[in-house]
Order: sequence, then structure tokens, then C-alpha cells
Amino acid sequence: MMKVIIAGGTGLLGHALAKDLIQDEHEVIILSRNPKPMPDTPSGISFVKWDGRTAQGWGNLVDGASAIVNLAGENLSAGRWTSSRKQRILDSRVNAGKAITSAIEAAENKPGVVIQSSAVGYYGIRKAKGLTEAAPAGDDFLAQVCQAWEASTQPVEALGVRRCVIRSAVFLTPKAGVLPRFLLPFKFFVGGPLGSGNQWLPWIHLQDAVRAIRFMVENETCSGAYNLIAPQQVTNRQFVKALGRVMHRPAIIPVPALVLRLLFGEMSVMVLEGQNLSVERLLRSGFTFQFPEIEPALSDLLIGNRE
Repeated sequence: MMKVIIAGGTGLLGHALAKDLIQDEHEVIILSRNPKPMPDTPSGISFVKWDGRTAQGWGNLVDGASAIVNLAGENLSAGRWTSSRKQRILDSRVNAGKAITSAIEAAENKPGVVIQSSAVGYYGIRKAKGLTEAAPAGDDFLAQVCQAWEASTQPVEALGVRRCVIRSAVFLTPKAGVLPRFLLPFKFFVGGPLGSGNQWLPWIHLQDAVRAIRFMVENETCSGAYNLIAPQQVTNRQFVKALGRVMHRPAIIPVPALVLRLLFGEMSVMVLEGQNLSVERLLRSGFTFQFPEIEPALSDLLIGNRE
């Protein structure tokens, strides 16, 4: 049985990962500033309150842990990116990583592995295709946040702790995240691409994201950065067309880029720009996807879950 600590475990990915681990009877501890279980949270998961900045009150739990999964950070899409909010987005990630590093430094029995969250925004706005994990970071706000986020736990490597960095794409699940936002216009027959529709939309089925993290935890040969994306690369237009086919709705009414910029300001970059990335490193490690292609993934999420 593993002992897994998930920082930021009440978010979309953390919640799904915790449920998956507890089903296999692993010990799961969730660190959260608001340690309140969701209605569908299974019994057996421990919730521990933390301030997101220090190891006070929970640092002792790190001793002997099998893995620490650091997903902590303020939600990027919860509001416009004002100067103060951008600082909170950055600080929430850096402070959480430093707290985890501090707890590991103090632990007599170091954890087996740290899974450090990041995002495909690390690469910035790029037109190149097939970007590997060796590609340099971008220089926009998201890229700067991702660089600092990844660096926050890097010192644990010098302590002999294995570390994997997951540069995640959009997680697809019908109940939360980006997919319900795409679905709403389709329900009223007004769905369509965002902006030009030609921008890349890196994506991954939430179930595959959970499986990939568990794969990295359980396989000692895994270390370093991994693009956590599905193998099939699609543009925003291809994504909404696949969604239209699954929903049996048209996908012809675009949302102009200008409207999105007016509505969301700088945050609009999250839907108007994207990256074409390589997933070869994850595949070469031996991981296999259950949902490598977009249309079967959407069918599973929107039709399969209703059956």
C-alpha cells in the first residue's frame, strides 16, 4: 500500500486522482486551504488544512510517504488577470512548492517521488509543431508562471528524491473544467470555433491524466518533464467539429477573437493560443493511452458516462 500526499487535492485533477488511489486501498492525504470533501468523495481520504505557504501542521506527514503530488495553485480561469490576481497566481504556486521542499528537507525518510504540476503554457505562444520537453520556455505570463512553478520543488532532486514534472493540457471531463463551457453553446445550436479556430488545443481525457500520474509514481525509471497530452493533436476547429458530431449539433458559428479579448482580457490567451506538442517521451516510457483520439474521448465522456 502506498501513502500519497496530494497538495491541492480538492481541484479537478487532485479529486479524480484521490478517488482512483483510494479505490485501490492506498492511503491518501489531501492538503488544502479549504479541506472540505466534495459530495462524491469516498470515505477513507484524510483532509489536512494548510496555509499554502509553510509546512506547519502537516510537515511530519511527509516522513515515509511514497509520493507527493503537488497540484496546488490558484485557479487560472477564475477571473480576469489583474495585476494583483497575477501575483496571487504566481505566489500560490511558488509558495506551495517551497513549503513542500521544506517539509522534504526536514523528513528523515524522504518520499519516493515528487510529481510536480506544470502546464503546456510553459512553452509560450509557439507556431512550431511537435515541441518536445527539451524546447525552451516562452516569455509570456503563463510561461513565466510555469517556470517558477516547476523550479519551486527542483531542490528535492539534490536530496535524492525522484521528481517528475507534468506539463498538462486541458483536462476533459463532463462535470467541470473547459468541456462544460464548450457544451453550453452546442445545447442551443450555436456552437462553433473560438477565434480563428486554427489554434492548437492540447487536451487529455481526465482518466488518462490520472493513469499517467499513477504510472509515473509507480515506475522508478520515470523522471524529468513530460508533456501530459493526448497523442492526437487537434486545432480548436477540429475539436468543436468532433464535439458537434458527438452532440449531433452544428459547429459553424464562430466566436470572434475580439469578443473573447473584451470579455476575458489577457486571460483570453488560454483559448486563442495553443501549442503543438510531442508526447513521444511519455509513450517511450511505456505508458499507453485509453483515449488517444478526440472523438472517442468525447463519446466516452458525453455518451458512455450516461449509459
